[in-house]
Amino acid sequence: MVLHKYSGSGNDFLISHSFKKDSRSELAKKLCDRHSGFGADGFVVLLPHTKYAYEWEFYNSDGSGANMCGNASRCAAHYAYSQGLAPAKHTFLTQAGEVKVSVMGEVVLSDIGTYQIIKKMNLKEKEYGGDWYLIDTGVPHLVHFVDNAEKIPKNKTHFLKEMRLHYNANVNIAYIQDKENIFLSTYERGVEGITLACGTGMAAVFVIGNLYYNINPKATLIPLSQDKLTLSFEGKNILYEGRVQRIGICIPFQNKYE
Repeated sequence: MVLHKYSGSGNDFLISHSFKKDSRSELAKKLCDRHSGFGADGFVVLLPHTKYAYEWEFYNSDGSGANMCGNASRCAAHYAYSQGLAPAKHTFLTQAGEVKVSVMGEVVLSDIGTYQIIKKMNLKEKEYGGDWYLIDTGVPHLVHFVDNAEKIPKNKTHFLKEMRLHYNANVNIAYIQDKENIFLSTYERGVEGITLACGTGMAAVFVIGNLYYNINPKATLIPLSQDKLTLSFEGKNILYEGRVQRIGICIPFQNKYE
């Protein structure tokens, strides 16, 4: 097994390909462990498909699966193209449906599909009280906007954990600088902490910002990694564009991961 490590805006992934489906949950936990493994937010395996360029198995670092991951979609597309598994423009299958991608050097554009607004609510909470939105952009996300960039959390808190568990969703806290620029952080389930970036989280913030806060239909979102990601609409579909970074190749000792 040869693994390629990628980073998409600070979200890091181990990516490989195989010819057969399998349950790789325990393997994902071992590989993604940042002390006894190679360390990553997720593990991706590309598999052959009769209709699409490939399909994927996606695992969070705790071994759980996710229907979609925006940053992983961009990294997987670059991996597939660089390994000769797919052309620069191709479509692959996730548990959330098909994803169209375009590789342009280090920049990858991913059409991560449409969204579903689940509900809007008002919470009486001391620091993050006010309007909250539950939206599905391939995975469920909570979105809340603050009036000061200093209120964007950089570390996990009890409140964020409670919100994540109560709604079984990722939690996004965002600040609108102007109609074209939004800063945010995301507490991700499956990682159970704040990550440097989350693609579907940025998509969720972008959609809510556009629908409820007069954000432009093309905007720059800046997560904790400080990478600038471009999000826009094509109809109701969300286009997500940014650079990916190839970090290196990992070859595990087989007896350690059997």
